[in-house]
Amino acid sequence: MRKLFFVFCMGFFVETVFAADPVEGFWLSVDEKTQKTTAGWEIYQTGGLLFGKMLSVAGFSPTEKASSCKSSYEGFPVSGNIKEMPLAGTPWIFGLKKDSEGVWSKGSIVNPEDGKIYKCKIIFHKADGKKYKGDTLEMRGEIGLGIGRSQFWSRANKAEASALK
Repeated sequence: MRKLFFVFCMGFFVETVFAADPVEGFWLSVDEKTQKTTAGWEIYQTGGLLFGKMLSVAGFSPTEKASSCKSSYEGFPVSGNIKEMPLAGTPWIFGLKKDSEGVWSKGSIVNPEDGKIYKCKIIFHKADGKKYKGDTLEMRGEIGLGIGRSQFWSRANKAEASALK
């Protein structure tokens, strides 16, 4: 009986210590003006930093090149000519540091549509049935001094995030 209790406690401890942050997973970006889904994303951690890559993009082939981008950006996590990289699979969100559970900042996001780079902050909002009908990711891009805009993304599964055309 003690062994079973010990195994249960260790399992709970390991699950708690290694549980994913709620921002991690699959998301659908939603344009705040049109309310249309624009892309499917995977948000993930590597080496204690947060990254995000598009899995699919509405109205574009996943192999479409990010031709509006610059050749390089400071701190970009992938080497090579960025304007030759595909929209899908490239980490357009990179280098965010964890502030607290569900809150990440001090990273960057590149908008592959126009090639502009912004400071990036991500905040997870748990579904509350009121303001947030479902789990929501607040993606905030800023140019500095708090000037910027937020988009509110909705939770998805891998199939949904990969299916946009």
